[in-house]
Amino acid sequence: MASLRDVAARADVSFQTVSKVLNGKGAVAPATRRRILDAAEELGYVPNALARSLQSRSSLTLGVITVDFASATPARFLVGIEREARQHGLSVLLSSLEPDGSDCVRYLRVLMERRVDGIIMNAPATEEDEEVGRVLRTGPPAVSLHDIAGGGVPRVSPESAGTAALPIRHLLALGHRRIAMVTGLRRQHSARRRTAVYRQVLAEHGVPYDPRLVEDGGWQVEGGYAATHRLLDRAGDLTAIYAQNDFMAVGVLNALHERGRRVPDDCSVVGCDDHPVAARTIPPLTTVRMPFFDTGAAAVRLLLDRVASGGAPPDDTVLPVSMVYRASTGPAGA
Repeated sequence: MASLRDVAARADVSFQTVSKVLNGKGAVAPATRRRILDAAEELGYVPNALARSLQSRSSLTLGVITVDFASATPARFLVGIEREARQHGLSVLLSSLEPDGSDCVRYLRVLMERRVDGIIMNAPATEEDEEVGRVLRTGPPAVSLHDIAGGGVPRVSPESAGTAALPIRHLLALGHRRIAMVTGLRRQHSARRRTAVYRQVLAEHGVPYDPRLVEDGGWQVEGGYAATHRLLDRAGDLTAIYAQNDFMAVGVLNALHERGRRVPDDCSVVGCDDHPVAARTIPPLTTVRMPFFDTGAAAVRLLLDRVASGGAPPDDTVLPVSMVYRASTGPAGA
């Protein structure tokens, strides 16, 4: 591999001048800079990350703790994180948690031992874990895509209220009044927030809340399928279902088909996320578009601001969501 000295010899300049140009420090004449960059490209020079980190006292690495990144939703956040980090010359060290998040503190300590420059959390299972909050507040700068017990860690997330308010208002505008909801895991803050907003929007429109119209689907396709059968068994007069993510909405559509309910003629369905599968269901799914990639990228930028400033945690960052209207919703009683 070519070294800085090899580049200096090819460009016929000093080692120190090459170092200035390739590390972006110091003033060098434009013609000399061009000659050095050309020489580096010709020789295939690759910067020595270890040397750079020792010089800057930075690991040039961000730690990311996430739920299982084999799942589609966290993977979309991670793509945004990794791409933005790469734009800043940083690497990403990933840790995937057990479903209950019980190994989170252990992974946090591993990342701290590796001297990562900052930590991004995507671990909803740890939202109420006080120890996780304490460790994060004593380590390197951190940001989270979910709540952190005890606060002190800024949050970057899509607009929480909109993920429920937009679809419920859409269904109400279509004349629906018996609107059911399939929730994610109710112990998670995002599921509880969406449920609270669902109740609030119904109340604003004079529609009484009926607990028989709410079922837990656990964020999974099978959960949405089973929840829909339970809803139909006890509330057969429902005319619309809002599923808190698209995977559960796929299960909803399947269950409605099995029960002979036409979509949207007999029952409208709305999901949330705008996963690519939403455009390919039968019928195509009306849903809430979530800015997954942008959220991951914004988390990196916020974290780098924290690293650079070394100051108090900034305010939370909220990204807007929007509706995508497809064929799975229609007027009540159509």
